[in-house]
Amino acid sequence: MDPASQDINLNSPNKGLGVDHAEAQSDPVVVEGAVATPLNPLPPGLTEEEAEELRTELTRVEEEINTLRQVLSAKERHAAELKRKLGLSPLNELKQNLTKGWQDVQTSNAYLSASATLDDITHSEAYKKTQETLSQAGQKTSAAISTVGTAISRRLGDMSNYSIRHSISMPAMRNSATFKSFEDKMGNLK
Repeated sequence: MDPASQDINLNSPNKGLGVDHAEAQSDPVVVEGAVATPLNPLPPGLTEEEAEELRTELTRVEEEINTLRQVLSAKERHAAELKRKLGLSPLNELKQNLTKGWQDVQTSNAYLSASATLDDITHSEAYKKTQETLSQAGQKTSAAISTVGTAISRRLGDMSNYSIRHSISMPAMRNSATFKSFEDKMGNLK
């Protein structure tokens, strides 16, 4: 299709179609923005007079739409100006919207139901026993890690003091009984 023969007018009924411009423009009837061409005949059962009335009404409705858009735009500018004068920023509005949204969630039936179910679970015997067991396990684990840390510190201190006093190099220290014992214990922890 030859690009020169394409109609690029977005309001045209022939947009994107390969048309003969001489033919398409031969008998255009323009009525307040509406175009009737041989390619766009009147629908069956519609007289020219009825079509004219519909075109007139369409033009009037489109003008009303444009007027409403202008009024809405002016109202939005006025609202933005009032918000600016009140010190309301988009960030403040977002915070307020999030706060209101969270309040709405907290008062929703789903949230209240889930909250009640969670309360029932947390007051159950199984939950209390599990919580107690995990608490004890955490305390024992903490104590074990503390003991291991103390032992490592003591051993490293002993090795360090030993190597300084006896001027032993690191390879020699790795072959020492203390270091081997330390490696064995660390391997067992893994």
